[in-house]
Amino acid sequence: MDLEINEERHLVCSLREERRPVEPCSIIIFGASGDLTARKLIPALYHDFKAQLLPADFRVIGVARRDKTDDSWRGELREALDRFSRTQPVEPGVWDRFAANVSYCQGDLTEPQVYQHLERRLESFGNEGLKQRLLLYLATMPSQFGIVAEQLQVAGLLQHGNQGAGWQRLVVEKPFGHDLPSAHELNRELTRFASEAQVFRIDHYLGKETVQNILMFRFSNSVFERLWNRDAIDHVQITVSEQQGIGDRGGYYEETGALRDMVQNHLLQVLALITMEPPVSLEAEAVRDEKVKLIRSIRPMSPEDVVRQVVRGQYFAGSVEGKQRLGYRQEPKVDPGSNVETFVALKLFIDNWRWSGVPFFLRTGKNLPLGASEVRVQFRRTPHVLFAAECGSRLDANALTIRLQPNEGILLRFNGKVPGTSMAVRPVRMHFSYDAEFGAYTPEAYERLLLEAMAGDATLFIRRDEVETAWQIVDAIRSAWQGVPLSNREFYAAGTWGPIAADDLLAQSGHAWHAPMPVK
Repeated sequence: MDLEINEERHLVCSLREERRPVEPCSIIIFGASGDLTARKLIPALYHDFKAQLLPADFRVIGVARRDKTDDSWRGELREALDRFSRTQPVEPGVWDRFAANVSYCQGDLTEPQVYQHLERRLESFGNEGLKQRLLLYLATMPSQFGIVAEQLQVAGLLQHGNQGAGWQRLVVEKPFGHDLPSAHELNRELTRFASEAQVFRIDHYLGKETVQNILMFRFSNSVFERLWNRDAIDHVQITVSEQQGIGDRGGYYEETGALRDMVQNHLLQVLALITMEPPVSLEAEAVRDEKVKLIRSIRPMSPEDVVRQVVRGQYFAGSVEGKQRLGYRQEPKVDPGSNVETFVALKLFIDNWRWSGVPFFLRTGKNLPLGASEVRVQFRRTPHVLFAAECGSRLDANALTIRLQPNEGILLRFNGKVPGTSMAVRPVRMHFSYDAEFGAYTPEAYERLLLEAMAGDATLFIRRDEVETAWQIVDAIRSAWQGVPLSNREFYAAGTWGPIAADDLLAQSGHAWHAPMPVK
């Protein structure tokens, strides 16, 4: 066994050794007093620093309206790190060295004075690289993206197309618009002040180790890629389930819903990675070209198609792991008569040669029994001879499950003989576990994404045409829902796997949802 393990280690192939190192730069977070900075960005930068992945010289500057000093902001961030760091306890020496590079700039993002103050702060560092290489993180409301970009350009801190020395990159968070027209307008507004190559749109799902592994799994293993088509695959299920309800986000969710919040970005991204054609190289644009091509191949839906192929749902009061949960309409800041969906299930078709006729079932929802993300690839049944002739539907069809979170891993389900003198067959499992193979260490998505943005690698970020194509799919569904109230079959109790209508969606074609199971 030890000999085999050593042999496998010798087979490690490190890709992209030629990537530029991360250069000294300043990371400026606009809207720095928000939850995202404390929960995700600072913990990610702290861990990158701890792992010696940040450049030798860097600065982190928070910009927000609230009146704080450098020391008071550092104190708040340290308290947040004690709560949200993936490694505990926080190492005081590492934090002190990291915090020495962290400062705060107070001001209204709509006022020119704050950008003048910011420029003086950058000048004070006495390092041209820290002034000329700027990662501009817009952790603000989307309505402020254009305002901040314009003010940065006026102050000389953002140059269209990175003209001159150094570089400037805009990192923007979802939601990127609330429909196609608003997304198009946001894109138009941003590209007034920065080129498309300077805009890095984040979908944190793409930073997850297991999501990145989808391409590795598909295109470095010939045994599976040869089966990855309509000839071998019956259907595919993608589930992203959440145990949590809406909580205090009722006001946001009333404007968004599950379709905009999850399907338009996370689920369609996973679908694209599972189904895209091999890119011509690992370069960012080659990978993103194939993703866009795939999303454009998703069959458009008419209003009649939406009725047949899309199910929405909304949770009412129930119990999750023995704890009582309110119904959605009873949550704070939610309209008591709201028809906003907290659950969506879709049946999609991809009109290309590889996937013609294969249905793809996607679902996501709040207050479900288990928080999990996984892809289940269901292969076709064996011909109705030999064992299939004897067992009929009791002979299980092969399936491959890619578990994205938690208990990350890949599970292959196939049939095997039950030991003994009788001739009996039952499903067995073969699985790969990240934890068992590589240890428990799995970096948070933002750790990887921030490093990629600093290095200028856009592979894990969303391109303009990708965003707009995804919105076209979602807008067609929302348009068909307009003015149509939820029916009784579209409500589900908190703690269940969704409405009856979602089960009917698969039953129409002789399928059933497979509940995510922990990989043991």
